[in-house]
Amino acid sequence: MFFIILIRLALLALIIFIIYSIFKYLLNPKRKLELAHEQKNFFLLDQKNNVRKNFLLTYKGVMFEGEKYLGTTEKSFEVISIFIWPKNPEKLEGLKKQDFIFIQKEVRKQYPDAIIDWKSPIKEFMKED
Repeated sequence: MFFIILIRLALLALIIFIIYSIFKYLLNPKRKLELAHEQKNFFLLDQKNNVRKNFLLTYKGVMFEGEKYLGTTEKSFEVISIFIWPKNPEKLEGLKKQDFIFIQKEVRKQYPDAIIDWKSPIKEFMKED
């Protein structure tokens, strides 16, 4: 009798653990980033309260990484500079200037005081008129 109760409790704990794991997996932001990357949608994965941690964003199947730098504004300490670069520059084919402007606007929504700089080869592309 004792073992039957023990087995039932173990099964109940196992079911609760499986349900918890499924919810944790479904709500994981990295999974959402990977899904948006596969579907070629825009998604920004960022820990806004952690300036030391770079952010990742995906747009039209291209993964970008952004590095944040803290500085002072008239109001307070804020992120004042951001460098963005593609993780795989060979996947930039087909992107237009409007796409990079869109990315800048989305990043500015998170960091309105930041100056956004692109690393090569996008930096040269954005300077062309």
